[in-house]
Amino acid sequence: MALHQVIQRLLLLGVRLESFQPLPAPQPPERLLPLVEALEPEHRTFDQRALLYGHRYRSGFWAIYLLSAIAVLCAVLPLALGWDSPQHAFHPYAGVWAVSEVLVIGLVSTIYWLGHRRDWQGQWLRARTTAELAWYLPMLAPLLDFSSPGAEANWYVRAFDPGQHLRTADDVSTLCARIEPLARKILATAWSDCAFVTSYARWTLDILEHQRRYHCRVAARQHALLHRVHSINGYLFGLTALGALLHLVVHTLWLSLVTTFFPALGASLHGALAQSEAYRLGSTSEHLAKELRNSIGHIQTALAGMASPADPVALKASLEAALALILEEHQDWHLLVRPHHLPLA
Repeated sequence: MALHQVIQRLLLLGVRLESFQPLPAPQPPERLLPLVEALEPEHRTFDQRALLYGHRYRSGFWAIYLLSAIAVLCAVLPLALGWDSPQHAFHPYAGVWAVSEVLVIGLVSTIYWLGHRRDWQGQWLRARTTAELAWYLPMLAPLLDFSSPGAEANWYVRAFDPGQHLRTADDVSTLCARIEPLARKILATAWSDCAFVTSYARWTLDILEHQRRYHCRVAARQHALLHRVHSINGYLFGLTALGALLHLVVHTLWLSLVTTFFPALGASLHGALAQSEAYRLGSTSEHLAKELRNSIGHIQTALAGMASPADPVALKASLEAALALILEEHQDWHLLVRPHHLPLA
C-alpha cells in the first residue's frame, strides 16, 4: 500500500463508505477476444507503470506537506520541552531537534527534486492515458469502418474529436496501427451477426456498470475525505484560538507549541487536500456516475428496440455516445491533474 493510501485510510478511520456487491468480470464477445488478447500485454505494462508513478506522485506531495508541518514541530519542541535553557538536564541534546529539522527539510527537498527530475506526474499521466485508451480499443473497434484505410492511425481521432493530449498519444497510434489488420479481418461481417451484436452490447453495458460503481466509490471517498479533513482543521484551528486566548493569562511554552504546530498541521492537510483536488474529483465522479447510468439506459433501450441486426443505427449511436462520455471524462481528469506539478507543493 502506498503512503498516500495509508494517510487517507488513517484520515477516514471510522467512516462508513457505501459498498457494492462485487460484479463478475465483463466477458467480451468471442469475436473480439483476439483483439483483447493482442492488447493485453501493452495494457498491463502501461497500467503497472501508471500505478507506480501515480503512487509516487501522490505520496510525494502528501509527504511534502506533512513533513513541512513536522519540521515546524522539530523547531518548536526544544522550546516547549525547555531544552533550550542551560539549566535543563537535556540542554546538551537540544541540537538533536535542530538536526532533525534539517533532516526533515532535506527529505522534503529530496522528494521535490526526485519528483521534478524524474517527472513522476508526467509519467503517470502518459501511462494512465495509454492504459485507459488501450483498454477501450476493443470496445471502439466495432464502431469503426475498416473497409478502407483511415487517414489517422489513432482510432479515437477517427471516431471523435479528442483533446490535444490524445492526438499526440503516439503509443496508442502505434497500437492501433498494429492491430488494425486483425480488427479488419474479424469484424468484417460483425454487425450481421445477431449473437455478436447482442453480446457486444451486453459486454459494453457490463463495463459501463463497473465504471459507474467505480465513480460512485470515488465520489463517496473524496467527499468523505474532504469532510474529515475540514473537521480536523476546524478542531486544530479551534484549539489554536483557545491556546492564543489562554496565552493571555497562562504563560507556558507548551501553548506556544499549540499555537505554532496546530496551524502548520492544519495548513499542511488543507494544502495536500487542495493539491489532490478532492472536491472537484468527487463532484466530477458523482456527475459522471449519473451520466453513465443514463448511457446504460439509452443502450438498453436501443438494444430492446432494435428490430434486426441489419438496423443497428440507434444502438451504434448510443454506444458511441457512451464511449465519447468516457473519453470526455478522461480528458477532464487529465486537465484537472496536469496543472498540479509536484514543485507547487
